[in-house]
Amino acid sequence: MSKISKTELRRMGTEIKSSIHIGKGGISENLIEEIRNQLKKHKIVKIRILESAGLERMTAAKELADRTQTKLVEVRGNTILLCEASLFEQTE
Repeated sequence: MSKISKTELRRMGTEIKSSIHIGKGGISENLIEEIRNQLKKHKIVKIRILESAGLERMTAAKELADRTQTKLVEVRGNTILLCEASLFEQTE
């Protein structure tokens, strides 16, 4: 698959539903593994941070991107959009 611009990845993100929700359990190894599995299937994943998680959204987004070795596309509200690093074209 060819590389995709950040703008195009954001557009793709608006068309998918959050497939992973982070609750009061926070960021665990099981959550990281589930994100990796979703990325293998779909190449892009939308994650929702619930209020009960008590996490700061930007810190959580950066931690998830680091631990899953993915690219952070966008944080909008309590929603995080990650994609496989191989998809990401750094143009912006």
